[in-house]
Amino acid sequence: MQGLTELFHRLRDVNGLVQAAGYSGMAAIIFAETGLLIGFFLPGDSLLVTAGLLASQGYIDVWLLGLILSVAAIAGDTAGYSIGKAGGHRLFTREQSLLFNREHLLRAHQFYERHGGKTIIIARFMPIIRTFAPVVAGMGDMRYSRFLVYNLIGGVAWVWSMLLIGLLLGRTFPGVASHIELIILVIVFLSILPALIARFKSKSEN
Repeated sequence: MQGLTELFHRLRDVNGLVQAAGYSGMAAIIFAETGLLIGFFLPGDSLLVTAGLLASQGYIDVWLLGLILSVAAIAGDTAGYSIGKAGGHRLFTREQSLLFNREHLLRAHQFYERHGGKTIIIARFMPIIRTFAPVVAGMGDMRYSRFLVYNLIGGVAWVWSMLLIGLLLGRTFPGVASHIELIILVIVFLSILPALIARFKSKSEN
């Protein structure tokens, strides 16, 4: 229990997490959030923006990091697709647990039904949905060549847009790094805003 508490504390301290994890650690986090069903709680957006902020101060090579994390994001979605292809239907009957929430899978499935293949791109910018969307694509027998195109576009767009937001913020407003917690809160809010709007519209229609 103490180990889990310490892990949770580290995940909340995104600035410290980025500096401690390094390139390989950040790649592992991005891969897990996008490719493993237990990774939905990981701080993908805030981690990328924070990495961009640190890159603006010379702590990180943003171009090398962007390349590494793009590969990790694309590989993560590919892993999620493979999970869905191999046994996605069984996930709907799996018991709920601390590390698996069936409701997230159902929400991703509904999102996929509404938006089709482009869900793979849109979902990149939506926490939780991005973890489960490739699983749903694999489960729905989406042709892999088609999935790969959306995966490449979405993975590169997500990683580089978040990194460059942090980089530009850091270079334009040098003092912003001292308010990194506020920046992270804003990024998290903006990332979940589309889901909140969609839920509000759904309730209004009902």
